Amino acid sequence: MLEKLASFIIMFIDKIGYIGVFILMALESALIPIPSEVTMTFSGYLVSLGKMNLLLLSFVGAIANLVGSLIAYWLGYWWEKAFIRKFIIKYGKYLLISVDEFDRSLAWFDKYGERIVFYARVMPIIRTFISLPAGIAKMNLLRFSVLTFIGSFIWSFFLAYIGLVLGENWKNLEVYYRKFEYVIVAACVIAVVYYIIHKVRKLKTS
Repeated sequence: MLEKLASFIIMFIDKIGYIGVFILMALESALIPIPSEVTMTFSGYLVSLGKMNLLLLSFVGAIANLVGSLIAYWLGYWWEKAFIRKFIIKYGKYLLISVDEFDRSLAWFDKYGERIVFYARVMPIIRTFISLPAGIAKMNLLRFSVLTFIGSFIWSFFLAYIGLVLGENWKNLEVYYRKFEYVIVAACVIAVVYYIIHKVRKLKTS
């Protein structure tokens, strides 16, 4: 199942390019469990093949994250905190979201204020949930959007650059591996496995 998920993400991006990246990154920030680590790293590999542009790719990833984050922001804005918690208790297992992670994002927002919206975008896991407390707190929409976009651009560029570097250095690894695609697929599978295992453990302990 996990291998199929990684293969689907890779095929999806390879077939429709930037549109595929946009859809997957937007879904991730809209609380759908699609790891950006897989999406952007493989896309960075495509940059090394000349199929994508690094800056444009990072921009698309950031805009997509902003769109998805705005959806989560408005959910937090219009829904009450207690209602969101009940929703997560009932349906969180399907979205790989735990009440503990939601409460932690609330605590981080209360502790660090609006600036956590930026910092959270470059942190795994919490980056997906921070939009909810921002909406609950009725954070200024323009400020939220700017901080989200900048943080998402940095995150997208970082992941894409990793994929680019791996791709550009393939010739140095050619002695050991026949097809670099296997390395990319393996890395994506590992990322998905880690992501899902972490989520499942959180759900079991919440």
